[in-house]
Amino acid sequence: MRIRIVDAFTDRPFAGNPAGVLLLDAFPDDAWLQSVALEVNHAETAFAHPLPEGGEADWALRWFTPATEVNMCGHATLATAHVLHSTGVTQGPVRFATLSGVLVATPGEDGSLTLDFPTAPLTEESAAPAGLAEALGAEPIAVHDTGSSLGDLVVELADEKTVRALAPDFRALAGHSKRGVIATARAAAPAQGYDFVSRCFFPNVGIDEDPVTGSGHTALAPYWAARLGRDELTGLQASARSGLVRVALRGERTLLTGHAVTTIEGELNV
Repeated sequence: MRIRIVDAFTDRPFAGNPAGVLLLDAFPDDAWLQSVALEVNHAETAFAHPLPEGGEADWALRWFTPATEVNMCGHATLATAHVLHSTGVTQGPVRFATLSGVLVATPGEDGSLTLDFPTAPLTEESAAPAGLAEALGAEPIAVHDTGSSLGDLVVELADEKTVRALAPDFRALAGHSKRGVIATARAAAPAQGYDFVSRCFFPNVGIDEDPVTGSGHTALAPYWAARLGRDELTGLQASARSGLVRVALRGERTLLTGHAVTTIEGELNV
């Protein structure tokens, strides 16, 4: 069967967040899916198969890290939509049935894809949890919990320089949330093309640092929209690979827009 590695939230190879993508006739057993994801060994591998016509969705979609299945993944959804459109399997919007409900990917005239995801709720913590600053390696300005929707803490830090310089203690960080910690700050120079910066650490699902996290931006969008007074923003995830996510807050939904590039295509011989 055909397997592809797609770099998502970037318009050039070797940047953004790589995801494995397999288009199947049906889902094999979970152990096989998990074994493939471990073999691919990227943050997520997406598995999709077509659904009968006339339903609420066109494709079933699941995502696995090397360690576990996850409820939501933006970059692997973008990667899957990119494969479907770039290979001519589908045209126009595509609806995915997922553990997070029906998610829609719509192609743009500039070659981008826009994902329609649920907005993550944010609950402000009265104080930073004990030990969080030491685990992260920086003092939080504010901490918000995304609850069960993502299982993350959104932690605002003093400035972009502080976010970029982080070197967390991942073992210690794992004790502070179900999935991970999203560190963020306002852009030092918005004229460079982004409004806020972030880094995402998910040691609890086997990903110490995720290169570009679409799902995390469903929390970052309402967070920075409230602070900057605009519903349409651009976020830079400042990992070693880096990537841009354009966000548009639409109440209970957040639109995530980015490009994707197929970098590897081959045969999975199992």
